[in-house]
Amino acid sequence: MAHGALLDHLSALLDREGPAQGALAHSPSGLHFLRFTAPTGQDATVYRPLLCLVLQGAKEVATSRRTLRVADGQSLVVSHALPVVSRITEAAPGRPYVALVFPIDLDLLRSMAADVAPARAASQHDPFSISLCQTDLELEGALLRYLGQCDHEDSRRLLASITAREIHARLLLGPHGEPLRKLLWHETRGSRIFEATREIQSDLARPLVVGDLADRVGMSSSAFFEHFKAVTGTSPLQYQKDLRLLRAREALRSTNEKVSEIAFGVGYESSAQFSREYARKFGVPPRQDRSVHAAE
Repeated sequence: MAHGALLDHLSALLDREGPAQGALAHSPSGLHFLRFTAPTGQDATVYRPLLCLVLQGAKEVATSRRTLRVADGQSLVVSHALPVVSRITEAAPGRPYVALVFPIDLDLLRSMAADVAPARAASQHDPFSISLCQTDLELEGALLRYLGQCDHEDSRRLLASITAREIHARLLLGPHGEPLRKLLWHETRGSRIFEATREIQSDLARPLVVGDLADRVGMSSSAFFEHFKAVTGTSPLQYQKDLRLLRAREALRSTNEKVSEIAFGVGYESSAQFSREYARKFGVPPRQDRSVHAAE
C-alpha cells in the first residue's frame, strides 16, 4: 500500500510542479524527482551519497566494474561519490519511469554512530559502494510522510527534520545498512576510502600520487589500491580522470570558457589529450558536444 501511495503522491506532485518529462529539484524537501515516458540514452554523471527509489519502470546503472538493473519497488544506496553511466530502460507514456532521489546526510548519519552496532567484518560483505535491494515498506512510509510534511511550512519546520532523521535511521537498520555503517567510524576501510575520494574531489587539477594519498588515509599503497578498487569499481587514477571529464563537460555546457582553458582547469597539460579522452568517454569531441548541447 505504501508503494502505491508514494507513487500516487509523487505523480501528483510532478503533475503540479514538474516537467512532463525529466527531473525536478524539489526545494521544499531537498529531493529530486524523475519522470520519463520513454527509454533514454546513456548519461554519465556522479552519484553522491544518496538513496534512489524506483517507483515505476526500470533503469540501469553501470560502473567499469558492474552493471545493476533497478526495477520498480527496488532501491539503491550509494555510499561514496561515484562516476557512473545510467540509462532508463523501461518507460512508456502510459507507464512512465518514476523515481525519487533522497540525498544522504553523512553528518546526520554519523550522529547516530553511538547507537548503532559496529559493521561486520569486511569479508562478510561486498565492499562495493552501491547496494541494491527491495525497498522495505517502512522506509517508503517514512518517505511519504516526509513529503507530506514538506508540503506545509509549519510541518516542514517542526516535523520534517524529525522524519528525515527517521529515514536515515531506517537506512541504517534496513537491508542497505551494512555499507552505510562502514562510514560511521573513521577507522573502517570504507570510511578511509571515503576520505580519499573526498580529497581527490577537492582539487581535481592536482596531480594524484597514489602512495601519498594512501599514507594520508593510513593505509599501505597495496591495501589502499585494492580497497579503493573494491569500493569504487575503478583505480584511483581512473576515478580522478572520470571526475575531471565530468567536471569539464559541466563547464563546457554552462560557461563560455575556451576548451583549452577548461582542460587546463581540470588538470590536463595537453588540450589534444583532453579532447581524445573526452571523445572516448562521451562519444563526441568537446567542441561538438558544446555545439550540440547549445542547439538543444
